[in-house]
Amino acid sequence: MKTPRCLYVSIFERRCARKTSRRARIQILVAGLAFSAAAFLCTQNARGQAPAPQKIRLTSLPGRPLPVVAAEMNGTFAKFGIEVETSTAANSDAMRAALAEGKADLAHAAVDNAVAMVELTGADVMIVMGGEGSLNELFVQPEIHSPGDLRGKILIVDAVNTAYALQLKKILLLSGLQAGRDYEIKPYGATPQRLVAMREHKELAGSMLGPPASILAKREGFVSLGSTQKLIGAYQSYGAFVHRKWASEHKDALVRYLAAYIEAQRWLMAPANKQKVMELMMKESKIPADVAAETYGVLMEGHGGYAEDARLDLEGFKNVLKLRAEVEGQWNGYPPAPEKYYDSSYYDAALAKLKGAK
Repeated sequence: MKTPRCLYVSIFERRCARKTSRRARIQILVAGLAFSAAAFLCTQNARGQAPAPQKIRLTSLPGRPLPVVAAEMNGTFAKFGIEVETSTAANSDAMRAALAEGKADLAHAAVDNAVAMVELTGADVMIVMGGEGSLNELFVQPEIHSPGDLRGKILIVDAVNTAYALQLKKILLLSGLQAGRDYEIKPYGATPQRLVAMREHKELAGSMLGPPASILAKREGFVSLGSTQKLIGAYQSYGAFVHRKWASEHKDALVRYLAAYIEAQRWLMAPANKQKVMELMMKESKIPADVAAETYGVLMEGHGGYAEDARLDLEGFKNVLKLRAEVEGQWNGYPPAPEKYYDSSYYDAALAKLKGAK
């Protein structure tokens, strides 16, 4: 008996339907797997495209700058996509060498060190930000009461031809005393080391000291023969400086760092944070609460300490150059324009970034 043609057609249609159904299921499965793979790859790509923190190697003197400590503590560097590796130098020679040899990208110290690097070693560095004025005083042993008592004595400095050593020479020149002729000057290291040395070696007659070392010196009976503010005038002390080539090649990282530093300094100077800042000082400088309170007062609330937004004091920097010309005889006694050593463009960009972040 022959199978009706219509039955063949029905069986064929059912087989086709089953095959079509299987193909559809396979296509759906393949499409689902493809979608999942695409989603996974997109997620991985998105993760891969997230910018890694830009690393900056910092050398500083003395100790870590308090805004750097605050920026790390408050997550400010992370906020600006920066990772900072800090190494503190024993003295300014070591700090300048670290920058010159490429072991550090950026230095924080008295900005006269940048001028010295340019003029004494030919390094192509520039100042990119200020930070603090000078609150230094010339402290001497308790038995000394006037500059004349320093004749034939030994005075100690960080380095004999930069920054605070020039302040010391100038203060004593005002009293007719000349280094090398009337007194001996020796390098001994950063401010905290010099105070310790004066405690332990009474033959070391004096040194320039700033807070908190100057506050401790007063309490221990050391005598102040005058301050830079009263005897020399405005003086740009602490600041940041870098190699020009590094700055041009890492502009974004540098601007981010400066923005984070400025924001951290704003936090330090905000009256609402006073107690936290004093606690930070106690921890970093290993000083008691009363010394931290006095240090806070002169640095944050007084005149000549922390500068608003870590701004460079142009008149104070002109005085830095004037002092070098007068005391060291640099440039035949005629200092150049500040712009030779200072480029404000990175700082201005950092301020703009902070303004845009609000």
